[in-house]
Amino acid sequence: MITDTHTHLYSSQFNEDQAAMMQRAKEAGVSRFFIPAIDSSHTKSMLKLEEDFPNDVFLMMGLHPTSVQTNYLEELAHVKEWIDQKDFYAIGEIGIDLYWDKSFLAEQQEAFRTQIKWAKEKKLPIVIHCRDAFDEIFEVLESEKSDDLRGIFHCFTGTLEQAKKAISYNMKLGIGGVATFKNGKIDKFLNEIDINHIVLETDAPYLAPTPFRGKRNESAYITNVADKLVDIYGISFDEIAEITTQNSKDVFGI
Repeated sequence: MITDTHTHLYSSQFNEDQAAMMQRAKEAGVSRFFIPAIDSSHTKSMLKLEEDFPNDVFLMMGLHPTSVQTNYLEELAHVKEWIDQKDFYAIGEIGIDLYWDKSFLAEQQEAFRTQIKWAKEKKLPIVIHCRDAFDEIFEVLESEKSDDLRGIFHCFTGTLEQAKKAISYNMKLGIGGVATFKNGKIDKFLNEIDINHIVLETDAPYLAPTPFRGKRNESAYITNVADKLVDIYGISFDEIAEITTQNSKDVFGI
């Protein structure tokens, strides 16, 4: 059993073959799909995905940092409304992204901190999006750290030092296609990180692993990520699947 801890299966890129794509993933051994939120414009399609695949998908709710704009308070209210009326498995994906736009940094920080507090209130894990913002993310985590803070550092692309710091805040590292890239860098030090701190993800339809790099990603391709971890850790594919799935259970509680 393999768990994809981060996959946008409701993306419009899957409109033409969503059911077939899900079947390919299941045939590849993927049986658990954790679905991150982006903003209110995607909620309807997320809920439809859950309706269509009730035994396979597990929804998160949250406001993605790149969706933190002038209307972010309305978007946060949407998140709060949903987490108060429906059970979700995490608050995510949330965080800070300074790659595309730095003008909403203060608002991103506020949204990140607010949603962490909601996660604690609901006893839910968080799933962090971080791009060009490790220092800013760690600053918020330092102020919010506690025994009930846990989660996943989605699409981890930092250094060994940053990996250790993320783990110190009770975060697992979400490892996906980047680990298979020639210039991905994280494959150079992952063997120094205990595999008990690792979970698998695809971030489909984005960041397809080698040999599919540059094409649409899908959850079935998580096996290519697992194969890379076989090389890095020197243990079997089945052990990679079992350990990383157990790690996901430790985070999500299911």
